[in-house]
Amino acid sequence: MTASETTPQSMASAEELRKRALELQLLEMEREDKIKARKAEKHAEFVEDFFQKHIGDAERAVIKRVVMKAAAEGKYEAMIYSFPSSLCTDSGRGINNNLPGWQNTLQGKAKELYDLFQERAKPQGYGLKAAIINFPGGIPGDVGFFLTWEPPVT
Repeated sequence: MTASETTPQSMASAEELRKRALELQLLEMEREDKIKARKAEKHAEFVEDFFQKHIGDAERAVIKRVVMKAAAEGKYEAMIYSFPSSLCTDSGRGINNNLPGWQNTLQGKAKELYDLFQERAKPQGYGLKAAIINFPGGIPGDVGFFLTWEPPVT
């Protein structure tokens, strides 16, 4: 290090430091905007899939694997599906408050999955619970569907 590098004349000016700080802030804002845009894109893709497509063989296979894994671990329930509560007609209010008729607020794949449960799993002794699984900012976030196979209470 030379003597001239440590003299006050070689220090960056306050204006240069402010400019650098602003550049860093702008870069961070751009990064955050890209993250938000990607999240919005993923959400839009999920919503399109949720409303336009049906529960397929691949999703059924995943559900079966999740249930079998939970059973192998000695559990009596497994979360088999989740989706934003905003996709319920009441934004998840009925599910959050366990109101009668909450299932009537379901749409898209959630309704289809509930109907499949009623048709195929319920007659085999399974149960289905729906619950709000997170509360971002204090408001209902995602709904989780939990398939249960608890022994009957005697």
